[in-house]
Amino acid sequence: MRATEWPGEEPGNWTKEAPVSAGGTPRSRGGDLTHSRELTPELGPSWLRPLVDNLDQVPDAYRRRLPADVLAMVTAARATASLRKDGRDAAVLVLFSGPPSDRANGAAPDSLPEEADLLLTVRASTLRHHAGQAAFPGGASDPGDDGPVTTALREAREETGIDTDRLHPLATLERMFIPPSGFHVVPVLAYSPDPGPVAVVDQAETAIVARVPVRAFINPANRLMVYRRTLTSRFAGPAFLLNEMLVWGFTGQVISGMLDVAGWAKPWDTGDIRELDDAMALVGDEDDAR
Repeated sequence: MRATEWPGEEPGNWTKEAPVSAGGTPRSRGGDLTHSRELTPELGPSWLRPLVDNLDQVPDAYRRRLPADVLAMVTAARATASLRKDGRDAAVLVLFSGPPSDRANGAAPDSLPEEADLLLTVRASTLRHHAGQAAFPGGASDPGDDGPVTTALREAREETGIDTDRLHPLATLERMFIPPSGFHVVPVLAYSPDPGPVAVVDQAETAIVARVPVRAFINPANRLMVYRRTLTSRFAGPAFLLNEMLVWGFTGQVISGMLDVAGWAKPWDTGDIRELDDAMALVGDEDDAR
């Protein structure tokens, strides 16, 4: 099952579990992901340090945006799933690419480079469920996966054709519970100075594979809040309206939280609240280019 098939429209709930570790095992060779890749945070560039060092604060950054009653609802759903032992493990790859440091034009070595980008996919518009939804590469764990890092890398390779030997897994975020689907999702933060080519592998599943500039997410003009028509605006979550995609739901939550804790976010209009279909209609609209 692909990550983009998860119903990410409703708020998820970050648990208080310790971050999952994939350390202690040898690195894979030749693209063999049978064994878990170790986490190597020391291989991340200086400009990612603010995020890596404060990764445990990302869940709280999201929780602060939820009304108390909505947070209580999703917390109760997670507790019920835990008691029933429902749900499946899953992982997504949060891949940042960019130079090892940014010293050009006198910039500080830890400043965010202009070239920094984030890997995303968009589901095919012909799919029955969540057509056109943007997401991190990823999906449900397979029985042969040795932890969330293996799952995230395997799924990313299957969806985008990326050479996983070019990637450095840095850290994992706490599991996030998604109530509609019952998935327990672990975002895996990774870095590559040069991930090589990426592309759509299966056009029946994926419409777009893109390395999106991080500064496109930072731009306040690209930010808004989105909710589904079947819910109310109290369930609205952070979203990003870009030229080719609307990034919302689980993916929007994670990106918004990362921008906040890394100190990259700029003030934006949280009062710009759109219903999902109305926001999706703006994708690719030159009159509403953002």
